[in-house]
Amino acid sequence: MSPTGLPARVRIGYGLGSLATGTFGTVPGLLLLYYLTDVLGVGAGLAGLLVFLPKAWDVLFNPWVGARSDRSTRSRLGPRRSWMLLGALTLPVCFAGMFAAPAGLEGGPAAAYVAALFLLSASAYACFQVPYVALPAELTGDPDERARVMAWRVAFLAVAILMSGSVAPILAGATGDERGSAGGYRLMGVVIGGLLAAGMLAAVIATAGARSVIRITRDGPSVPVDVIRTTGESSLRGQLRAARGNAPFVWLFGAYVVQAAASGLMLAGTQYFATYILDRPSATTVLFACLIVPSLLAMPLWLAMGRRTGKRNAAVGASVCFLLGALGAAAGRELPTPLIYVAVAVAGIGYAGVQMLPLAMLGDAIAADACTSGRSRAGVFTGLWTAGETLGLALGPGLFGLVLALGGFVSSDATDRVAQPGSALTAIVIGFGALPAVLLALSLPLLVRYRLTESELIRLRADFDEAGAPDERQEPTQRDEESA
Repeated sequence: MSPTGLPARVRIGYGLGSLATGTFGTVPGLLLLYYLTDVLGVGAGLAGLLVFLPKAWDVLFNPWVGARSDRSTRSRLGPRRSWMLLGALTLPVCFAGMFAAPAGLEGGPAAAYVAALFLLSASAYACFQVPYVALPAELTGDPDERARVMAWRVAFLAVAILMSGSVAPILAGATGDERGSAGGYRLMGVVIGGLLAAGMLAAVIATAGARSVIRITRDGPSVPVDVIRTTGESSLRGQLRAARGNAPFVWLFGAYVVQAAASGLMLAGTQYFATYILDRPSATTVLFACLIVPSLLAMPLWLAMGRRTGKRNAAVGASVCFLLGALGAAAGRELPTPLIYVAVAVAGIGYAGVQMLPLAMLGDAIAADACTSGRSRAGVFTGLWTAGETLGLALGPGLFGLVLALGGFVSSDATDRVAQPGSALTAIVIGFGALPAVLLALSLPLLVRYRLTESELIRLRADFDEAGAPDERQEPTQRDEESA
């Protein structure tokens, strides 16, 4: 291990948390809208709205959790771990309940039940996700080491997406036909809830006790610098003010939210695309394999490109690759099935970089803020970041439900399959391919405005090392607070 490197236990253990974040980010986005429209008989427009609104709550709740986790420094498990543990103990139960609507519950009452459980699930998930995303910026100040941590995270993320995205539809159809049944969805909720618990608890245990400090890297061994206080902003206005003062974060945040909406659209449309365009509901598993297997293979390439050309330039390349794959999927009604799978594979290659590189760039933006402000506000930035990510991923299914409603999609219960009009089939293709491509194109001008380079970050760290934390040199240090 290099002098600036983290122990393998911490890197791998941190990555294990993505088994939970990848699973929760995948399964509701993949199956919840379909569960509402094709199992519980909820109208497409209402279903899209109800999938969106509980997640939109996180726009307010996530920053609140971020600010509180900035202050949670006194814990035997380590800073932020108590919040992560709270999420690990509550999310699996809420998630299983979400897909266990009581027998005979349909239409509006079923929609209200699912929306309430989804709201609780989203809140429990925020308790884990927000402090989890904040950890890399505090575990190391080395940008390359953060990229390695992110590589582990994204590797487990890809495994979680592949595993949950492939297995969840199979489980949903285990007690009925391959389209899914109420009993199958209950089984799926319990199994996936167990996977969520395993990933979150593993991350808490493996990183427990790891020291959360900012490290300033010189031309030799890294030097721990403990003059940065762990502080949070007490109000949403203060958090937004802190974010506005960090230009790299603002542009990166905007691009990531738009790209999350594009990912959410494709995720929500996968089951519909397989069922109504490919006429093979089981093809959902094949589509996921075409997306994630190339993603796993491409991650080392994007990491190497990020080191060679800079993370921002590599992220632009990944976004363009994702866009090209989405355009291929938009021609789904004209292309033969093998070419559709190829297009999804191209999207998967880009998806790897779109997921990994912005997260590494986020750590750099947080580290730059710490060096210029003298304050460790990782929870503030990650609270806003995860709120934006959640909003984007919720916008995807919401927009897809709206597109279905405009296309005249006909909802049904689990026992009947309704023939869809041609306009509904067109709507599915638009939502699965064309709209994501448009959103990815819109994200590119935002992404290129991110101009924090690795050399600039090194300069900021060197200036901080020379001058110390601005205006806070006499304040209590984090080490002092933890030992008090």
